[in-house]
Amino acid sequence: MTTAASSPTSVTRSDAPIYDRTWLKTLRNALIITRREVKDSFSDWRILWPIVVLTFFFPFLAQFLAARFTGFVTDFGAEIIGERTIPFLLMIVGFFPISMSMVIALETFVGEKERRSLEPLLSTPLTNTELYIGKTLSAMIPPLVSSYGGMTVYLGSLLFGDLAWRPQPMLIVQIILLTTVQALVMVTGAVVVSSQTTSTRAANLLASFIIIPMALVIQGESFIMFIAPDAESPNGIGALWAIIGGMILIVGLLLRLGNSVFNREELLGRMIDNLNLKAIFAGIWRWTRAVDAKGTPARNLVEWYRKGVKMSLRNLGAASRIAIAVFVVAFVGGYAIGQLPQWQLPLPRDTSFQQPAELLGRYVGISADAINADGEANAVDSVPIPSRLRGMLFFIETNGRILIAATILSLFTFGVAALILTPAVYIVLGYIFGQVILAGYNPAFMFAAILPHGWVEIPVIVLATAAALRLGAIATRPPKGMTVGMAWTTAMGDTLKIGLGIVLPGLIFAGFLESFVTPYVLYSVLR
Repeated sequence: MTTAASSPTSVTRSDAPIYDRTWLKTLRNALIITRREVKDSFSDWRILWPIVVLTFFFPFLAQFLAARFTGFVTDFGAEIIGERTIPFLLMIVGFFPISMSMVIALETFVGEKERRSLEPLLSTPLTNTELYIGKTLSAMIPPLVSSYGGMTVYLGSLLFGDLAWRPQPMLIVQIILLTTVQALVMVTGAVVVSSQTTSTRAANLLASFIIIPMALVIQGESFIMFIAPDAESPNGIGALWAIIGGMILIVGLLLRLGNSVFNREELLGRMIDNLNLKAIFAGIWRWTRAVDAKGTPARNLVEWYRKGVKMSLRNLGAASRIAIAVFVVAFVGGYAIGQLPQWQLPLPRDTSFQQPAELLGRYVGISADAINADGEANAVDSVPIPSRLRGMLFFIETNGRILIAATILSLFTFGVAALILTPAVYIVLGYIFGQVILAGYNPAFMFAAILPHGWVEIPVIVLATAAALRLGAIATRPPKGMTVGMAWTTAMGDTLKIGLGIVLPGLIFAGFLESFVTPYVLYSVLR
């Protein structure tokens, strides 16, 4: 008689280490769940009927609208608007069916829990990873089938209909990829929500955090399709490739998050969600004052800086290295863009800096055109101190507003927003630096305009970016022995420590240097 220790069930139990299994075996076991769920979906007429309608009826409606709109704008000599509308409608035809994925994905776990069919599923010998992957794939396949079918019907009506549209093949590939990754983002996000809520009502409410960002992404993609200068390029639209890459990254983060927080025991045992704001804020305040991993509060400000802030800086680890690399890539990328002929500015090569020097001279209180016999510049009325203080506050407010926005958005984008908003200005700096070099100017004035305050401002911004990145991404892989909530609370405490202890004082000091020191250095280089 076979013992429990040697039975197949015990070998494939849910707590078996994932590293003991190959990914091929994991996928094969996950597809067991996928086949069962897809079969049930296609046997339900309430799911099958919308798929048929969206696959066959909506494409013909879009084709009718495209033909009418193209004819309308052609009468006014705006053919290009009609041509750019056609691929946008193709993307919309693909997007509407995948919106069904939200409904199916939100039902994956919490729906079965309410129907009391979840316990038999969770009692199977499949691991948490196999269950999660199987459920995710099953929520994705029916909408994608409808989406691909609808785009095929619409594309066929365009190619062989009255419009006789002949697009670049790579543009069609981009639209198909966009549809696929959008479905992946929506499904993976909805499955995370379904596994962490206790009712379908709560899941549907939380789904707005997925639908609203995706709607904004669709609007951004449509805007790019209309204005992209490389819309007719055989290599596709460059900005759309960037969006596809960013969405693939988000899908990976969502899969990692969902698999890390999915726990079948908690899913069965949790009946109601309690939100204890007092405990959350108390935990954040505790870790903001903490000077060690046990949460021991600092006894004074010196100990808080010497131990607490130092510990938070060490915790940044890989996030700081990633932030530095992104800033370097942003600057180099801006410089490389500036070397392209179509992006070069027609700067004159013999321009004098006398006029900017005179303006700076008035700002700092030195007359650039009144030199005495000893070779010293005569003093004139400078900009009043209150005006310089207002300039200082402007610099502090501008940098602080960007960093706060990047930190808040990082909470909803797994840290990706921090790597987009803050390095953007360094793309511009790299681009301007490249234009200055191409025009034959001495770039010394750029170093004089940046380095006097940049030696403080740039490291501070990099640290703030790294802290925001870690705060958003820590949910995808909590430290060993910590739940997602505990990991996020400690990361928020570290972020506040770095923000209050280093970033805020650094921005104030950098603002002072930028308002009171940089103009003098720049003036001395330009005159």
